Amino acid sequence: MHYLTGTCRRAVARLSAVAIITTVFFTANTSASEASLSLAEASRLTIGQHPRLAIFDWRFAALEGERQNAALQPATTLSFDAENILGGGDLSGVESAELTLSLSSVIELGGKAEARLAVIDARMAHAEAARQAEALDLLAEVTRRYLNAQVLQEKVDLSEKAQSLAETAFALTSRRVESGATPQAERLRAQADLAKAALQHRALQSELQSSRMALASLWGAERVEFGRLEGELLAFADPGNFEDLFRRVTDSPAIRMFTAEQRVRQAAVDMQLARSRLDIGWSLGVRQFVETDQAAMVAGISVPLFTASRQEGNIKAAMAQRSQVDYQKRASMLDLRATLYSAWQSYRQNSATALELQGEVLPLLEQALTATRQAYERGAYEYLVWADAQQQLIDTQLAIIDKAGEALLNLALIEQLTGVPITTLTSDTGTAQSRKQP
Repeated sequence: MHYLTGTCRRAVARLSAVAIITTVFFTANTSASEASLSLAEASRLTIGQHPRLAIFDWRFAALEGERQNAALQPATTLSFDAENILGGGDLSGVESAELTLSLSSVIELGGKAEARLAVIDARMAHAEAARQAEALDLLAEVTRRYLNAQVLQEKVDLSEKAQSLAETAFALTSRRVESGATPQAERLRAQADLAKAALQHRALQSELQSSRMALASLWGAERVEFGRLEGELLAFADPGNFEDLFRRVTDSPAIRMFTAEQRVRQAAVDMQLARSRLDIGWSLGVRQFVETDQAAMVAGISVPLFTASRQEGNIKAAMAQRSQVDYQKRASMLDLRATLYSAWQSYRQNSATALELQGEVLPLLEQALTATRQAYERGAYEYLVWADAQQQLIDTQLAIIDKAGEALLNLALIEQLTGVPITTLTSDTGTAQSRKQP
């Protein structure tokens, strides 16, 4: 009996030492900065430093260069011709040469310059829509990683509570074993539960650290330099009516990209139509007759034939590409509607479940745990009954955290699809409810 008691005490001492070392390790990793981090601050850091958005600065610079070229008029060509030189008979040598120096260019008709500029302007508008969509996608990724880390943060806190419950159970069971009121097997079960709780706590701490690093990497940080993540998981907002949400989707950055692409394609059609209209080539110069030492002006006009018919294929191709974008937009709207409805329904279901578990189920389990412990101390229950009551409480709290996390991830998806925060949407429809930013 005394040998087993000493073994158990040494086991508790080892677990306590491991817990202290683990706490020191993770405190050292997070002590670089004790300042908490909000989702708004994480978003600001990411938008300001992520290279995915910096790419668009170079894209706009390239389009500016293309626009500068598109605004240029047709080039003017200087040409020099020499005729009747190095021939035979009377045309031998250069005495009968005719030398011509002339300028030539093209007069563009049909609004070709305006059409070229319209294409570049449409591409710039499309790039701006793409930048907005990219920024929204990046913010959604920030939110997902933030929420994942916040859920793990809550689970780490819960695992500390579970470990504390396991320590209390082990201490109480040990006293009952030493008094002869409980078999030794119950202390061994309590010791095993304590060891598992410590292992689970360390595993969650490691997972949380990895999740925090994944969040910090979005703004290029090489280490985690923030403390706790701010926010309340169980503070939900009313997403409002689904049809109202879907109407917002039609003006979201994802759909604006299709609208901008339609403008690009229409500008391409207009440019092909402009190219189907003929241009007039002209030349003007001076011809020198070496033999008579006289000069004369020369002028010429050239008109391409069958310009319209040669552009028919290009016009058809441009129109087909324009129509293709129309159908892609319709298909995307169908996909977005299905995705939005799934996120909307899942958010409502998970948030309602989390609140119901928190408000109705959890208090009952807490009361049951208190009553079970009291009964165990009186000897009315075995340890397994008490341990089962503890596990039910922990499992329910884990379920609340998971359901709240799933709900907020779906809320983030709704905001990404609509392009507007839910708090703004609900205030527009008169159904606003306060929600703390996670």
